[in-house]
Amino acid sequence: MRELFGRSNQNQNQQNRRIGVGGIFVILLPVFFPRFFGPLGRTSPSLFSEWNAPKPMHLPLLNAALYRRIPFRQQRELWLPLPNQGWKPCLKPISTPTLPEKTKGYIQVFLDGGLNQQRMGICDAVAVAKILNATLVIPHLEVNPVWQDSSSFTDIFDVDHFISLLHDEISIVKELPTDYSWSTREYYATGIRATRVKTAPVHASADWYLENVLPVLQSYGIAAIAPFSHRLAFDKLPANIQHLRCKVNFEALVFIPHIRNLGQMLVSRLRYPSGNFQASGTELLKQRTDDTEEKGHGKFVVLHLRFDKDMAAHSACDFGGGKAEKLSLAKYRQVLWQGRVLNSQFTDEELRSQGRCPLTPEEIGLLLAALGFDNSTRLFLASHKVYGGEARISILNRLFPFIEDKKSLASAQELNKVEGKASLLAAVDYYVSLHSDIFISASPGNMHNALVGHRAFLNLKTIRPNMVLLGPLFLNKNIEWSDFQRAVLNGHKNRQGQLRLRKENQSIYTYPASDCVCKE
Repeated sequence: MRELFGRSNQNQNQQNRRIGVGGIFVILLPVFFPRFFGPLGRTSPSLFSEWNAPKPMHLPLLNAALYRRIPFRQQRELWLPLPNQGWKPCLKPISTPTLPEKTKGYIQVFLDGGLNQQRMGICDAVAVAKILNATLVIPHLEVNPVWQDSSSFTDIFDVDHFISLLHDEISIVKELPTDYSWSTREYYATGIRATRVKTAPVHASADWYLENVLPVLQSYGIAAIAPFSHRLAFDKLPANIQHLRCKVNFEALVFIPHIRNLGQMLVSRLRYPSGNFQASGTELLKQRTDDTEEKGHGKFVVLHLRFDKDMAAHSACDFGGGKAEKLSLAKYRQVLWQGRVLNSQFTDEELRSQGRCPLTPEEIGLLLAALGFDNSTRLFLASHKVYGGEARISILNRLFPFIEDKKSLASAQELNKVEGKASLLAAVDYYVSLHSDIFISASPGNMHNALVGHRAFLNLKTIRPNMVLLGPLFLNKNIEWSDFQRAVLNGHKNRQGQLRLRKENQSIYTYPASDCVCKE
């Protein structure tokens, strides 16, 4: 009996030890595998299908596109530059520009958002300073909360060129004089200040600034406007103010030499992959405009994918990853927007039929193939992080093997000064995009809007995907390649850079006609 009792105690002790070891293992699991236990954050990869290669969503179209034959005439027309549309850049002031004898004070603006949103804010800041007869302090660029990039105006743009080109029209200073050195971002972050204007409405009129900001200038000699993004109207402004906005956007805002040189190097390597030719940006633009080579040799397309995880989640669309992916994106959407996403109320079919789903790399590849780009086309990807990474891009890569980006074209040493700095990387992408033969953006956004306008101003070919057309086409799982191709070609004839007159409330930076261009 005693022996049996002792054996029972021994078994119990062994069991307790096993439980104890198991408990310690469970406790230590988060230490050794933190990714499985961390909160679902912006940078955390999905535990489901994000990094796994999804099955093609349009396999019949993909198979047909892989063996596509494109008529010579279609390829030739595709690569031809845009014909003269009867418009020319028109940035000269209507009357001789004059500076006021005495400035009304100093205008400061604090700009948030990404590079292209800040670019438009800079143009508006110059216009507001002109309206108020004030001196503009070089705008302060806020640290982007997503990318944590603290790059300043002078890190991105050539400040001396900026000031020099505008010196006849507006007074600009790099920094405030000593008497106003107290007016800093930190000063306004620590309390309510009489010199801060924070009530500027979106798309405010010129009269609003004269009635609300001018009195602050007259009382204190300085006014700091924050927030300032999208705070100036596009309509009912004097023609000289509109011309000035155009001049800032298309001529005064030039990237610093390092970004221009890096961009020129990438463009040269795209055009001449086996050569060492280096040309200036002006020479490259002229070559592209004058080049009438028939099949795209020495030419390239810039593709702005704009398919990141935030966009995929916010769209509430289905991207072929099954229930696991839907659950992952729904959780991510809940963390970021707490359910405040209108699209989540609709089905995938309803969203796609209305053209409200971003194009996946597979879908943008099928669009390019249908438009007539063959598998020898050189594509440059201008994008930050693609949702799903290489797994998602692999299908696009099957259709277009010659895909490049900054890292494939330049060494780590050559990219050293811009690496890890989102605004500088975006500036390089902007430069390469502006100097490409054809630019296409998968989905609308600030970069899309800025480049559509800039390239229209220069009369360069830019393809705007017809989302309302493509949504229903991709929903039709029985469509034949020939029908798909025909529909794509017909639906994009007038979406390749043709100038469109700006309508009321539309951005002057996206639609430069007729504020920035004149009839010849």
